[in-house]
Formats: sequence, C-alpha cells, structure tokens
Amino acid sequence: MRTAHTSKGARLRVAVLHHWFVTEGGGERVAECLAALLPTADVFTLMHAPDGLPASLAGRSLRPSLLQRIPGATGRHRELLPLYPIAARSLDVRGYDLVVSSDSGPVKGARLRPGTPHLCYCHSPMRYLYDGFESYSRSMPWHKRMFFRMVAPYVRRADWRAAQRVTRFVANSRYVQGRIRANYGRESEVIYPPIDFHLARRNGAGDAYLAAGRMVAYKQTDLIVKACNRLQRQLRIVGTGPEEKRLRAMAGPTITFLGHLRREQLWQEYSRCRALLFAADEDFGMVPLEAESCGRPVIAYGAGGSLETVRGCEGDPNRTGLFFPAQTVDTLCEAILRFEAEETSFSPDTTQAFAQEFSAPRFLREMRAAILDMLPAADGVLASVDQALRTVA
Repeated sequence: MRTAHTSKGARLRVAVLHHWFVTEGGGERVAECLAALLPTADVFTLMHAPDGLPASLAGRSLRPSLLQRIPGATGRHRELLPLYPIAARSLDVRGYDLVVSSDSGPVKGARLRPGTPHLCYCHSPMRYLYDGFESYSRSMPWHKRMFFRMVAPYVRRADWRAAQRVTRFVANSRYVQGRIRANYGRESEVIYPPIDFHLARRNGAGDAYLAAGRMVAYKQTDLIVKACNRLQRQLRIVGTGPEEKRLRAMAGPTITFLGHLRREQLWQEYSRCRALLFAADEDFGMVPLEAESCGRPVIAYGAGGSLETVRGCEGDPNRTGLFFPAQTVDTLCEAILRFEAEETSFSPDTTQAFAQEFSAPRFLREMRAAILDMLPAADGVLASVDQALRTVA
C-alpha cells in the first residue's frame, strides 16, 4: 500500500481530476460528486466550457491544462488526441497527497509525486485507442484516417503507462471492469455511477418515444430515427453533436429535435415519454437509468452496459424494458412493435424501484469507503455522505 507524503496531523492536500468539462453528462456528474466528497480539493481538467461545468463547481479552484489556451478547443476536443499525453503531463499535482480522478482516458497521466495514492474512477479505456480502433478508423475520411493511425499508437502507449501508475482502479460497470483488465492488465472493483434520483418525477406517459444523449456516431441515433420514420411513430430527440445535421436531414415529420435541455427539462421529457429508445453499445449509460427512475421503460440494444442498467430479459417478472439483438433498423422496429403489444405489462413502480439502486447516496457511500480503504488518513478531508448530498442535490 502506498502512503501519502504528509506530516503527522497535517491536513492532506487533495486533487480531483476529470478529463474535460465540455458538456454535462454522466462523467461530469461523477466528477461533481467526487468533488463534493472532497470539499477542500483543487479540481484539474484538460479543458472546460461554461456549459459543461456543473453548478456546484462554479466557485471551486479549477485548473485546466495547456489545451485551454487553444482557441475553440472545447468544440473540437477529440481532434486534439495527439496532444492528450502532453496536456495531461502539464497538470502538475506533485504537491498533493491524494489524487482522485474521474477518467475516460487521458487525465490519469497527470504528473504525480512518486508514491502518491491515486484512485482512478474509470468510465472506460478510450475505445478508439483499443477495441474500437479499427471501426473508429474506418469511419474517418482517408486523410484523417492516415493521421489517426499514425498518432494513435503513441497516445495508446502513453495511456497504458499512465494506467500502470494508478494505485487503485474503480470501474463504472462490470463491462468496463473487463475492459480495464483486457486493455490495462489491471484489476478493479465496480461502483456504479450516480443518477440524479432527486430529479425523478412521475407523469402520465405520452404518445412520443424519446432518445437522449450526445449526437455522435457510436450512439446509433440514426437507427432510432429510421425506425420511427418507418413506423411513423412520434419521437422526441434531446441533445446536440456532430451527427445532428445528418440526423435532421433524414428525419420525417414525426421527429422533433429539442436540442440541449437543462437537467430539469430533460427529466420532464423522461417522465412523459412512452418509452426510451437506446441503440448504443455503451460502457454504462446513465440515460436508461434516468428514464427508469421516472418509471418509464427502455427499449435497448442488448449489449454492453445496458445489460446492467436495464432488466430486459423475456420472462423476468421485474423487467424494466426489453432488448433488441442487433443494431439494425429491422430489429429495432420489431422491438418497438413487441413493446407496444406488451406495453401494459411494464410496471412504473417496479421500474423506478430498480433505478433507485443506482442513487447518489449509494455512490457517495461506496466511493467514500474505497478512498478510506486505500488511504485511511483521508478521513480528515472527506465530507460525510449527507454533507456531499447537500452540495450536489
């Protein structure tokens, strides 16, 4: 077990790291909760944008990397892949006694003092560097593909080396736990991320299906649009991203784009939807649980994190949705029609009770225990669960 470099009785200096605050999502919620657990911590990130910073972090010490100086960096952060290792190393946390990171790849490479305890909450090893490398590469124009294939091995090596320096990994799902083992050769424990259950509300189901999340290719939102076009079903889409222009061009008259919504507005959409449609092979996926916390069922692609966040197996008396077996328009259409034939069998009470197992108090309690297990001396800088909840609720 590594020990902190601090004199007896001195208060630990703590750093919380998060890869970037570009848009608010599940990763940003995790970072917000970690910062609430560690109220004296300085917060480090590769870059941040006003719309991506949770309100509870507005008054905190926020220290970005050199990427923040690049004009327009937050709008094209994925294009800056070759700079990730250098940017991470520019985050100098050598003066800190405890480092807790919320990471989907680059930020765990920050410069630490040797022996400093570092707990990394891993949302996922970067798919486009590891098991998704070939498919991600094939989706690019040829000139970008050549550049990507040239620089990706360098970034992958830097990421792997950073992973070996982490003291302890926590994975956000069993699925990601397996990916950490396969890509980093490291073991981890699983602590599911927190959903904003305090925002849950129950309204009567409307006529429209819902899709929500960042509009990027791997989310497969185009399958949802095509399926609702074919079946002439009402669909409301929340989110923005590089795929938006293409999706709007293919959308028929039953599709409504709502753009970016604030949290309260998004949860109103969850509570009124007929069901959530979720076509991504996601590492975890907060969106299905957020819909379920409002008592609404989920029609999900049966792979990845959805197998942990949706009970969709035939014959399960406590099911909260159903799965479709392949990322195709045909199978999604079949699933929608199957759902409609069985719609009255889904219980809002059962669905909401399942989602409550992923609440913020449970996350805060388990993360607090994980930090103390790694570094008992951190007890003096950790907030109680109740104190942290008052910050992030």
